[in-house]
Amino acid sequence: MTNSSYENKHLHITPAGAYHCVTTGSSDAASKILARVLSYRECPPITPQLIYDWAAIEMSAADEIIERMENIHWLESRDTPETVIAGKLEDILPAILEPLSSSKKILLADGLGFYISSVGIPHETAEELSALSADLSMLSERHRGLLQGNLNMNSSNWALADAGGFAQISFWPLRIGQETFYLAIIGMPKLERIEFAQLVWVLYTRYGTNTENSRSNSFQSFNETNG
Repeated sequence: MTNSSYENKHLHITPAGAYHCVTTGSSDAASKILARVLSYRECPPITPQLIYDWAAIEMSAADEIIERMENIHWLESRDTPETVIAGKLEDILPAILEPLSSSKKILLADGLGFYISSVGIPHETAEELSALSADLSMLSERHRGLLQGNLNMNSSNWALADAGGFAQISFWPLRIGQETFYLAIIGMPKLERIEFAQLVWVLYTRYGTNTENSRSNSFQSFNETNG
């Protein structure tokens, strides 16, 4: 293995990298690197062996991939590590979620249609929006052949638009490991903010399939964490 300019650097996920990781479901080397970085509670120093363990590629090839990922702003290499936000989800999620909506009205729901956290949305409305997100997921799956096949639209996001074509409310699936979560956002989504990367990182360390502390039952663990 050759010496690398990235050796002993720390890879940090950007909002764009986090979005790619939770929406594409790809298994290429870049996606594997993103997913593995998100699985750590503190970004580890990059070594040739670690890159090989993540994506089964030598460091000489990894240099090119990492450089390309930096150029398209999926990640950044830094001299010091960053640590994932710690704490109970019910305590930390509101502050992470609020900046992701221009109206400060947003919720996070699980794949069964139950909301985990909401900001600026009454309880009963949050429950109904969470159920709606699950219904939209089934609708997307039912018409996947049309949307992704015939129309070549590789997106599962849904929105209700006003007369000007601007989304009044939008629904965003986030695929974390074997689970899918949904953001329901009232107003303009602001997923380019660093809080989106923080949200994905928080969820990945708890529910990702390659986390340091993998779990056999994610939702049981969620109840234990927030009990």
